[in-house]
Amino acid sequence: MNFFEKITGSDMTKEMKGFEARAQVLPAAYQTAWKEISSNLWIHGDFTGRNLMPILDSALELLEVTSADGQSVEEVLGDDIKGFCAALVGAEGAKTYRDKWRDQLNKNVARKLGGLK
Repeated sequence: MNFFEKITGSDMTKEMKGFEARAQVLPAAYQTAWKEISSNLWIHGDFTGRNLMPILDSALELLEVTSADGQSVEEVLGDDIKGFCAALVGAEGAKTYRDKWRDQLNKNVARKLGGLK
């Protein structure tokens, strides 16, 4: 990846198009699940969303493998796709803007309280 691709995000666009092409091969129920997963994961992204690319790849790979095994989407993901996404992102350690702001606020408060002593 060169500097221009990183700045413009064209590398991520190519990767997302690749994900979408892979998802088009899946059965209809899996395609619907993929759309829900990808939309639910974006709220956990950083400013660029680059931290989500390996997570999205892993989720899509899970769907591809289980589809090939003949399992249903409900067997794999359960009924709560949002919960699945939260668990997936939590296991990978991706932080949302809210988490980053909370950490920054806690550090600022601790620094101010430390200065009062």
